[in-house]
Amino acid sequence: MRIGELSKCTGVSPRSLRYYEEQGLLTSSRSGAGQRHYSDAAVQRVSLIRQLFDAGMSSRVIATVLPCVDIPGDLGVAEETFTAMMRERDRIDADIAHLTETRDALDVLIRANSRHRAELSTAPEPLAQPT
Repeated sequence: MRIGELSKCTGVSPRSLRYYEEQGLLTSSRSGAGQRHYSDAAVQRVSLIRQLFDAGMSSRVIATVLPCVDIPGDLGVAEETFTAMMRERDRIDADIAHLTETRDALDVLIRANSRHRAELSTAPEPLAQPT
């Protein structure tokens, strides 16, 4: 199938499909006119790539994970894939911890602002100064 067909089948833009190829995540053959042609298996491959992107992995990390799919019986590849996925999980955990700290710091500021607003709304009106 051509790139437009693959795009329709997967919901992934042709631009993204070209990017996947540039990153070595997806392969195609070329017609005599230079058009990309994909096998039917490309639909499933693109779906997997999307799942990996949705899991927060970069194209570089995805490139290290995909050999596990391509060579499922290789223990060394499976181990490398496991290590890459655990590294990504650790990175995400660190990001979550940082975001939690950031949210907590913002909560402190929000509480302070709420107290300040409450004080302003209950403060007596200043007396007019004689002229």
